[in-house]
This record gives sequence, structure tokens and C-alpha cells, in this order.
Amino acid sequence: MTNSIEISGLVKHYDGFTLGPVDLRLPGGAILGLIGENGAGKTTLIKTMLGVARADAGSIRLLGEEAALAKDEVGVVLDDCFFYEGLRLKDVSTVLRGVYSKWDEDLFAAYLDRFGLSGKKTIKALSRGMRMKLSLAAALAHRPRLLVLDEATAGLDPVVRDEILDEFLAFVCDEEHAVLISSHITSDLEKVADYIAYLHQGKLLLFEEKDSLLERYGRLVCGAADLERVDGALLAGVRRGQFSCEALVRDRESFSRSYPRLQVERVSLDDIMVFMNRRDKA
Repeated sequence: MTNSIEISGLVKHYDGFTLGPVDLRLPGGAILGLIGENGAGKTTLIKTMLGVARADAGSIRLLGEEAALAKDEVGVVLDDCFFYEGLRLKDVSTVLRGVYSKWDEDLFAAYLDRFGLSGKKTIKALSRGMRMKLSLAAALAHRPRLLVLDEATAGLDPVVRDEILDEFLAFVCDEEHAVLISSHITSDLEKVADYIAYLHQGKLLLFEEKDSLLERYGRLVCGAADLERVDGALLAGVRRGQFSCEALVRDRESFSRSYPRLQVERVSLDDIMVFMNRRDKA
């Protein structure tokens, strides 16, 4: 099966910031959650993938082709709706059918109906949630095989987010389709993502299957004296408090065999980000 995304040795330089090198592969039928703090390089990675920014090194292939040749097969949803605000929703189709060779006007109308959007409304009359649904309808109506979303669910209420996440899951039921979604709402990614890529200060610290990641890492809570006896190589980050200490354990099973008296809890993606971001290594 052809990978939906293949990135090898990608590097992008800006003044005071470097992204990369980044290497990752996303198979078809999968959702990749891209996480990282503000300024970590998530948007830079997406812009470089889409050809908005030029890479300084490395290669990008989307859907088995050079990225520039796959543009018609990629649907993009950003963190805001960039259509002219005076435009009626039904007129968006008139604008985009000249952009995409496979634009499907009937499919776009069907998505508007499915999302409860009236074609007679203007974009300026839409709430943020409605605007995101419009952007998603527009992204899907040219029948892409890859969806790329940059903070598209930020600021949405849980009900709307859940609707949109369901659309992503339905989209990847076809194993020729895939989704990359950048989000600070890691609980959403825990629901739908198959893989997680964690960027920190431009470096790809983690890229692996989500279930394996959450199963392998653990959270240790103990006293300072117990922490001092733990081999620091087993820990990915430490947070020391006045009365207790917390640490991110790299491998829960291995750690529990070595220190059976110390209890290790399961972690969330937020836990992993917080501990690894602190870089306070034991």
C-alpha cells in the first residue's frame, strides 16, 4: 500500500528557528495527530508539506507523488474560514469548481445539508463552528484522498468537535484516505488518531502509534528520596514539588519490574507533552 504521507529528512530554516530534520510515514486509512507547544513548528511543517513554504532540505511525497503534483488530491482546513464574508454559502461552489478538477457541486450541497448549513446564508452570518463545517464541506467536496487540518477544531464546542471527528473517522474507512490533524486539544486526538507526532522546538521527539505510546509511557508519583534511587535513564522528564515528585516513565512494564514497590499510572498525551517540554531530566 502506498503511504499517504512520506517525509524524509525535511528541514526548514527561519531566522532564529529550524524545523527538522523530520522523518515520518503515514499509511492510508490512518489519522495522524500532530502535537506540540505554540511555536514548535506544527504550522511550518504543514505549510512546507503543502508547498506554501519551500523546504531547505529533504523530500515530501503525498499519496505516492511529489507534493506539488498531489495538490488536487489534498483537502485543507485551516483555523479560520478564509472565504469572502459577503459570499453566500451556495456561491462557494461557483468559486471552487474552477479551482479543483474533481469538484462535485452536488456533493458540496449534500455536505451543507448534512451539516445543517443553509446555502442562502452569507459567511459573515456563520458562527465559528458553522464556518469550520463550511471549510470541511469545501475540503471534502473535491473528493480528496488526504485531509490536512491545522487547529481546525480550536474554539469549537464539544458537540461540534465530536461531529467533525466523526467525519474524519468516516473519511479514513477507505484505506486510500488519510488525515493529518494538528491540534492542542489532545483529548480529541486520543479519540481518533492512529499515530502521534510530537514536535518540540522544531525537533520531532516522538512519532509512533498512539495506542503503543499511551501503553508504554507512565506517570510516577513518589517522594524525593525514592526518586533519587531511580535510574534516570528510565525517565523522560521529572517535575519536583515541595512534598512529592512526578516523573514520566519511558516504559511502564520495564520500570515496574525494576521497581515493583513504586506505582506507575497511565498517562495522557498532555502528560507526555508537559513532562517532555520541561526537560528537567533526572
